[in-house]
Amino acid sequence: MRAYEGPVQLVDSDDKVGPAIEALLTEDILGFDTESKPSFKRGENHPAALLQLGGAAQVFLFQLLKLENIEPIWELLAHPEVSKVGVAIADDIKKLQERRPFQPAGFIEIADVTQQAGILNTGLRSLAGLLLGFRISKRAQVSNWAKADLSPAQLQYAATDAWVSRQLFLHMQQLGRRSVPAS
Repeated sequence: MRAYEGPVQLVDSDDKVGPAIEALLTEDILGFDTESKPSFKRGENHPAALLQLGGAAQVFLFQLLKLENIEPIWELLAHPEVSKVGVAIADDIKKLQERRPFQPAGFIEIADVTQQAGILNTGLRSLAGLLLGFRISKRAQVSNWAKADLSPAQLQYAATDAWVSRQLFLHMQQLGRRSVPAS
């Protein structure tokens, strides 16, 4: 069992948005995920409450429900030269677009990459076990992500999902390079 243990930047006020986006724009590949308050009733829908973006050295967690200055975030999500990689990202993008429409660019679905390599099991947890050799906890998955104060377990879970997404993509890139014959 593994979890992300590196630096986590919680972006929970507007004054933290600009510096976070500046740091993220220096990256080529970002692990991507969102979390929403879980729905337990039919037809109930909650907006994305947390956006997770993980770079090489740290993970940023944006508490979207606390932020008004979200335009720089949407500009990053529409930036074609910064790859945002994750598993089951279509629903995440849709949830974000419910908050404010944007033209997504640079998104890569890891399940598409792994399926092209013949790997049929495409969940984040199973891919981590299969490709990276460790398991990740999903214990905090159905917790209340709309809470003003997230617990340490929620923060670690959220950071781990973004980190693992990036690690999986880098692993698949490496496998692709190894399978290309040298000329």
